[in-house]
Amino acid sequence: MEDKVEESCSQRAWRKVAYGGMQPGYDDNYTDESFLEGMVMNANVVKRDMLKVMQDSVSISQYLCIVVLVVCVWAYTLGSTIGEANLLLLDVALLGSGFLVLLLTAKRLSLYLLYHYILNISYFICGLYILAPIYNTLTRSISSDSIWALTVSLLILHLFLHDYSGSTIKPPGALNNPTLTSNISLNASIVASVLIASRLPSRLHVFAIVLFSLQVFLFAPLVTYCIKKYSFRLHLCFSFALMIVTLAMVFMLNQMLFAFLLGLLFFVMVVCPYWLIKIQGYKFEINGPWDEAKLCFDIKE
Repeated sequence: MEDKVEESCSQRAWRKVAYGGMQPGYDDNYTDESFLEGMVMNANVVKRDMLKVMQDSVSISQYLCIVVLVVCVWAYTLGSTIGEANLLLLDVALLGSGFLVLLLTAKRLSLYLLYHYILNISYFICGLYILAPIYNTLTRSISSDSIWALTVSLLILHLFLHDYSGSTIKPPGALNNPTLTSNISLNASIVASVLIASRLPSRLHVFAIVLFSLQVFLFAPLVTYCIKKYSFRLHLCFSFALMIVTLAMVFMLNQMLFAFLLGLLFFVMVVCPYWLIKIQGYKFEINGPWDEAKLCFDIKE
């Protein structure tokens, strides 16, 4: 009788079950020939187009040029090429053009939200003007070489951690909040701006340069994000015009830096997309019944 029971158990067909315990007559790690029938190779691998990747890389080159423009203004200000009055006029022009772009591109920008923006900026400008004398004497006991080295390091950190797909300031209608890395990147740019401003001679100089820097680092990503959402073609035109202006300013400042920036832009917009397309051919992904189950919908409270 026992032999018959053992024989019937050994002849029972093996079933693929996740939580059923050991099946009589089979080892715990047993699989039959049908186990690999559900295996799928490269199911989630995205085939990328060279032109599309190059277009996506424009956002990186665009923000790189924005940071380079800020550095050029810093250099011209430290060299007394740009005065206090010109800096203040530049601040007003940037602030006005930024609000104009928001009004023209934002679809859900209400008057209340616009009033909220203006009120916060007013508080921000007043606080910055009050703190300008402190910034002016902040690094008086530190050597200039240390200031330049720290500023360069902070700008590199800023570029490395910056969110090139969005904005640190939450755009109108956006659902996602800024990430931790983007906030660290913003703080690095603010500290670099304060360090540069501390080497200027007067309180008004400090106020104007810090206001200019913070306007760019805070609001330029928001403005470029709104332009990109409004029209991708307008985003491309604006980006290439910005690159031309940046290259022209760098050429007037230093021809060696001009060649370096031109090579860097070529590397970001051509070489990196080409590398990405080439390494896609080496990507190999296997999916099958051994994978964990994944929800196909979002769970929201």
